[in-house]
Amino acid sequence: MAESAPRGEIRKVLSGLRRTLWGVACFSVVINLLLLAPSVYMLQVYDRVLPSRNETTLWMLTGLILGLYALSSVLDHLRSLVAARLAHQVDDALGRRAFDASLQRNLQQPQAHVTQPLADLAQLRQFLGSPSVFAFFDAPWFPFYLAVIFLFDTWLGTFALVGTLVLVLLAVANEWVARAGQRDAGRSSVKATQAAADAFRNAEVVQAMGMQEALYLRWRKLHREAAALLLRAAERGQVVASVTRFFKLALQSLVLGVGALLVLKGDLTGGMMIAASILMGRTLAPVEQLITVRRQWSQVRDAYHRLSTLLDQHPAGAAR
Repeated sequence: MAESAPRGEIRKVLSGLRRTLWGVACFSVVINLLLLAPSVYMLQVYDRVLPSRNETTLWMLTGLILGLYALSSVLDHLRSLVAARLAHQVDDALGRRAFDASLQRNLQQPQAHVTQPLADLAQLRQFLGSPSVFAFFDAPWFPFYLAVIFLFDTWLGTFALVGTLVLVLLAVANEWVARAGQRDAGRSSVKATQAAADAFRNAEVVQAMGMQEALYLRWRKLHREAAALLLRAAERGQVVASVTRFFKLALQSLVLGVGALLVLKGDLTGGMMIAASILMGRTLAPVEQLITVRRQWSQVRDAYHRLSTLLDQHPAGAAR
């Protein structure tokens, strides 16, 4: 039982806020459905208004789309407020426990990072109250947008699907290159820091024996190795990032080009072509958002585990 306890306390707090989480989820559902509005508007304008030359229909559609945009903005604002309230409630529920547990640990381990649990709680609060958390509610919608493109035309949908998968693979490759470089550079940086710490710890002996220059040269060598590894990783990452940027721009244009080809063959209407191009952008947006948040999520997850473990090691009331 004790093994499962570390994560139980924070999970219990989040379970108590389940209604708030459901509120964020419901807002996300409506917001993502409303993101179809621009595509539907362009579809109607190109396939209904222009052929009929009916200004009344155009005015009605324009008024409707503006109303939907306003509704989407209001819902997005409300979703942000709910997320901010959720973050505040989590902080309020765990603040005293994190403070007491930090105090208890410092009594037992004076050398420990005293304020780390409070920093972990702050990181958890900031993540829950930021737009980053919405990525997990919006990302599952990208298959829905792809499905709509498939409804327009199978070939167009297949092209969009393959393009999206390639972009995901490029993003994963970029992450892998960055992580590998940072890991190697981190090891060299730790060695450099340790060398400097050893020198500073024995400063009097170092100065008395005239070892300052030799120790500096040793630190500089390790420091430059770490900097070189970081530079190499950054250069490789920039290559992958540039390829990704090119492919993203090309994909959005190529979807329009493939759509135009299908229009020329009579398999697609002009409205569907424009709508598919807009939907392609909507398909890529949540995927890119999730990839961007991934690194931040890793840090938040580590903070969550550290805080959970600390709360388990120092139960409520132990210091009283």
